Amino acid sequence: MALENTINQDIKAAMLAKDDARLRGLRAIKSALLLAKTEKGAGETLTEEVEIKVLQKLVKQRKESAEIYLQQNRQDLYQIEKEEQDVIEEYLPKQLSKEEITEQVKLVIEEVGAASVKDMGKVMGRVNQLLGGKADGKTIAEVVKEQLNAL
Repeated sequence: MALENTINQDIKAAMLAKDDARLRGLRAIKSALLLAKTEKGAGETLTEEVEIKVLQKLVKQRKESAEIYLQQNRQDLYQIEKEEQDVIEEYLPKQLSKEEITEQVKLVIEEVGAASVKDMGKVMGRVNQLLGGKADGKTIAEVVKEQLNAL
């Protein structure tokens, strides 16, 4: 609920400042949060974990769209997606570096006693619990695979 209030306040500020790019990003967040709240079994308020997942999904969508527009040489549409992505990322927790992720993965590998790539599922599950929202799932998977292959 705190994120929703923050977004509403920021929408008002963006409207007053006539900042179209920021307004588009904020409205996308508000829309996604409303959709998440109305999903079956969501309840009255969203947990911080669910809010982060919603924001991560929005960022991922913007990145994928931006890549496509770049490949198609549509700089105008690429710029729009990039602006929205930057606004959405402001509301996500600080992302961990690859080195920080590697440290956590090594600890989890020891914790679960992983011995080979066959244990990737166990390691991924635990790492995702620990780093939820602080790192991109794709990056986590790459690091886990690297570390398990090195065993």
